[in-house]
Amino acid sequence: MAVVDVSEELKSLASTMASIEAVLDLDRMRADIAVLEEQAAAPSLWDDPEAAQKITSRLSHLQAEVRKTEALRSRLDDLSVLFEMAEEEDDPDTRAEAEAELAEVRKALDEMEVRTLLSGEYDEREALVNIRAEAGGIDAADFAEQLQRMYLRWAERHGYGTEVYETSYAEEAGIKSTTFVVKAPYAYGTLSVEQGTHRLVRISPFDNQGRRQTSFAGVEILPVVESSDHVDIEESDLRVDVYRASGPGGQGVNTTDSAVRITHIPTGIVVSCQNERSQIQNKASAMNVLQAKLLERQRQEERAKMDALKGDGGSSWGNQMRSYVLHPYQMVKDLRTEFEVGNPQSVLDGEIDGFLEAGIRWRKQQEK
Repeated sequence: MAVVDVSEELKSLASTMASIEAVLDLDRMRADIAVLEEQAAAPSLWDDPEAAQKITSRLSHLQAEVRKTEALRSRLDDLSVLFEMAEEEDDPDTRAEAEAELAEVRKALDEMEVRTLLSGEYDEREALVNIRAEAGGIDAADFAEQLQRMYLRWAERHGYGTEVYETSYAEEAGIKSTTFVVKAPYAYGTLSVEQGTHRLVRISPFDNQGRRQTSFAGVEILPVVESSDHVDIEESDLRVDVYRASGPGGQGVNTTDSAVRITHIPTGIVVSCQNERSQIQNKASAMNVLQAKLLERQRQEERAKMDALKGDGGSSWGNQMRSYVLHPYQMVKDLRTEFEVGNPQSVLDGEIDGFLEAGIRWRKQQEK
């Protein structure tokens, strides 16, 4: 790489870094860390475990963000010195090392820049993920289970906690639906671009004639509701049913009727939770999911009103949004961003960051 080219690229990267630092507002983040550290040191911190968990989680996230940003700034500053050394010593090995580091810093900056695009009202929340099998019979149920695994593996790769609230298993294979939470700051903003219909094309392993099958699964992403959110739910509007949780093939998981299903009668929204042994805990988790769904419904109604006022028919990007093709060729393609990968198995194993970054950038472009 020519010296002039390197100099220009380093200037461009430095400009991007400065923009990221301005958006993140490191001074404000350090001030927030100081306040949270004081709260975390209070002897009465764990008197309220839920509040304590939020404080320690937020503190850990902010500290990690500041460390990550400062480390990237340091690496960028060191790059110019590394290239100068390579030039002065005319050393191919040092030059190769500098160019490899440049590529890594460029990639890290791209990823961090995407994070700064998450500025929506609920983007910094944890995420509730709901997946349901749609058209395609047993293949759709199997595909829904593959998507559940994909997102859980993605979370695992990033060290994010998850908790499965409910999984409804299909009779032959796969799942009818599942609901789980991804416990990480900005999980909602990051995963919200996954909402919509996912399509799978493959030779069906359940078809004894080996025919090609197209099946569909729907993905819904909701922000986890917090105490500051205002969602009115009248007790008289709810029907609560309890039942025995079941696993694959219909076998009983619990010997007591601890699973809870809540129906919100005015809207017809149904949620359920079966992950805890306690009926009370399951009801609390199901209520959290119901509140999230009602909050999202409220937001969609407000958005529809604004679109009508603007004469905007609304965005349809959230419908069919990605195709996973395993036959006659191998490819996963996002139908909105045109981003594609030729290795479907890696995607289904949780390598979806490229799709997430492309989706976040695409969404930001749509807002302009």
